[in-house]
Amino acid sequence: MIQAETLELLEWSRLGQHLATFAATKLGAIAANNLKIPTTLEESLHLLAQTQEVYQLESEATIGLPFEGVRDIGESIERAERKGILSGTELLDIATTLAGARQLRRIIDNQPDLTVLNALVSELRTYPELEQEIHRCIDDRGRVTDRANPKLEGIRQQIRQLRDRIYQSLQNLLQRQTSAIQESVITQRGDRFVIPVKATHKDAIPGIIHDTSMSGATLYVEPHSVVNSGNQHRQLIRQEQREEEEVRRVLSEQVAAVKPDLERLLAIVTTLDLATARARYSLWLEANPPRFINWGIHNQESGASLPPSSLHPDSIVLRQLRHPLLVWQQQHEQGTAVVPIDLIIQPHIRVVAITGPNTGGKTVTLKTLGLAVLMAKVGLFVPAREPVELPWFDQILADIGDEQSLQQSLSTFSGHIRRISRILEALSTDVANSLVLLDEVGAGTDPSEGSALAIALLHDLADHASLTIATTHFGELKALKYQDDRFENASVEFNDITLSPTYRLLWGIPGRSNALTIARRLGLKEDIIAEAQNHVGMSASADVNQVIAGLEAQRRRQEEKAQAAAQLLQQAEHLHQQVSRKAEMLKVRERELQQQQEQAIQWAIAQAKSEIAQVIRRLQQGSVTAQDAQQATEAISQIAEQRLPSRQQPPKQKPGFMPKMGDRVRILTLGQTAEVLTNPDEDGKLTVRFGLMKMAVSLGDIESLQGEKVELPQKTKPTTPSPIPTPQPPISNPQIRTSRNTIDIRGSRVADAEVVLEQEIAKADPGSLWIIHGHGTGKLRQGVHEFLKQHPQVSHYELAEQSDGGTGVTIAYVR
Repeated sequence: MIQAETLELLEWSRLGQHLATFAATKLGAIAANNLKIPTTLEESLHLLAQTQEVYQLESEATIGLPFEGVRDIGESIERAERKGILSGTELLDIATTLAGARQLRRIIDNQPDLTVLNALVSELRTYPELEQEIHRCIDDRGRVTDRANPKLEGIRQQIRQLRDRIYQSLQNLLQRQTSAIQESVITQRGDRFVIPVKATHKDAIPGIIHDTSMSGATLYVEPHSVVNSGNQHRQLIRQEQREEEEVRRVLSEQVAAVKPDLERLLAIVTTLDLATARARYSLWLEANPPRFINWGIHNQESGASLPPSSLHPDSIVLRQLRHPLLVWQQQHEQGTAVVPIDLIIQPHIRVVAITGPNTGGKTVTLKTLGLAVLMAKVGLFVPAREPVELPWFDQILADIGDEQSLQQSLSTFSGHIRRISRILEALSTDVANSLVLLDEVGAGTDPSEGSALAIALLHDLADHASLTIATTHFGELKALKYQDDRFENASVEFNDITLSPTYRLLWGIPGRSNALTIARRLGLKEDIIAEAQNHVGMSASADVNQVIAGLEAQRRRQEEKAQAAAQLLQQAEHLHQQVSRKAEMLKVRERELQQQQEQAIQWAIAQAKSEIAQVIRRLQQGSVTAQDAQQATEAISQIAEQRLPSRQQPPKQKPGFMPKMGDRVRILTLGQTAEVLTNPDEDGKLTVRFGLMKMAVSLGDIESLQGEKVELPQKTKPTTPSPIPTPQPPISNPQIRTSRNTIDIRGSRVADAEVVLEQEIAKADPGSLWIIHGHGTGKLRQGVHEFLKQHPQVSHYELAEQSDGGTGVTIAYVR
């Protein structure tokens, strides 16, 4: 009972209503409005995993999970199981639900990393054959189609022919009896075809009167000439209905046969829709996924211990926590801006006493924390800044008298006590991992007795509850922190200048009394305020309030400094981003220039290759002579000078360094700085001193302090008569392919090819040798390469250019 009261006090049903607006199906909305609170940590972790995977899918996919066509078919399949005959619309809803479920499974199957959702839809059976049969027999309007039954098609053909005859007969009658006709139309009363006849001319058209107008001036008559045709039409309609019913009966039996699988399909689709609603609501709230932490000894004693994978032994951390119902009110009901609060509670704390003025936000703080814990339990994200760390509580128990709710009135003292008694009774069970929220504890009675009762109650809750958050006006409760380290103080901030609360929660500082200050600023007589201070005990009260005011001022100064530091950090990050962007732009520009240069070089190379190919083709067209080869070489050299980009000249070296007496140099072998005592001699030796030591070093072992190397003097060598050069054949850098240096071994075996290659290499001149082996399976090319690799006359080999055969030709370079 107390659990249900707590959900009502926290207005949990309103959050469910808000969540239901994000559901895509009727079943999903019903499930959102009736959220079941999990009883185990494992169930909460599973729900959170579902929400996170749908959140990931919705964030990455262009469209979210589609639920088009999914209907609430629960009652229909129940009636089908009881031998009921479903209507065409109900059967069509079943078919569209099967198609919608199959589309959902197809989308999830394409995301193998969504393990939880894939496990959920793995049990989904969508019966495409049943869906196809329903669409074959039922059209989009829910009517049975002609193709559903050959006999039905024949009956409908007869109905159409008979209806045409009746219309033709009545049309002729209307043309003959225009004076007796009220209006030249053919209509129906029931399943009988009638024409409107003036009441004064009823004898002009004998027949059966089926209806009369409201004024009585018009009679709807079925002429005798079409009565027999009307009877036949009625009989055919009855036959049509029997055949349609038979088609729907067969389909209903097929539905009943798979009822368990259809119920499972509905449950899976509803689970998916509820997980999608949780993800979309969390995204709308700008919420973050919670992490459950171990909280003190109570978690270890109770059955809700966390698995090692999700164990986070840490404080409760809820920064910038917002009340979800107030966020909705701000967005949809033109409410005021939501002021977030920070809840950071150390693991050893068991009771937090929140003090402060009325309407300062104490009650909202209690409800915000209670809703955050419940949201995490049901698999929702928490509207707070990351990281979100909070315990998993077995129970959330609350006694909140909410004056701000229109549905709640101020609770009496007896009502508070009765509810607190039920809370204590719930805590006396084996479930000890509980969160207790108490609003205005001990209020509604004599202040001295109320404060004594509140102190005793909080001491008991510190022993039996995992965490208790209590709001109070009693000053005695502020001192509990200094008597028991399990207690902590907090207060809602009050602005002395504007005489209004700021709704900010301050930790470690108790709230100070503001009643006399407010009264003085509002103009109450000073003598009354002075007398009131005397009654309160001015010295003690003033001292306490002065200490609290000092603490609040110190906190404000720290916050201002932290804010200034944050602004400086933001500016530094902004400057870093600007520099990074400019550096990236320079890199992009450098890459563009490099690409342009490469394209120009490639174009020049392509042009040069084209002209070289023309030279080679001219050589290959006839017998090649040495003069022709020399001319080709000169032509290629000319092409290279014209087409190839000019080589960059190497950067000029700085003038060489020559040490002289008095210079400071660096000895490379020792890494020491020394002073030059003598100029270099003819052998390049000089004397240096570093510290107290003198030594002779060579010019090659020193450098200047700027890193300049010594320019060594060139020694003149005695001139010797140069040998008379023997004439050498001109060597051209580009290799020219002719019929004499080309071997075609295509179709040969490796062993036969090696014999041919050995012969050709033995008689070949130094230079290049083109070997055509083709592509094939690649074994011949591999054998040729192995042979060339081991041949002593072959310096190296390579595959030919694409224009010369590519991987089907190998060029061997003979020594």
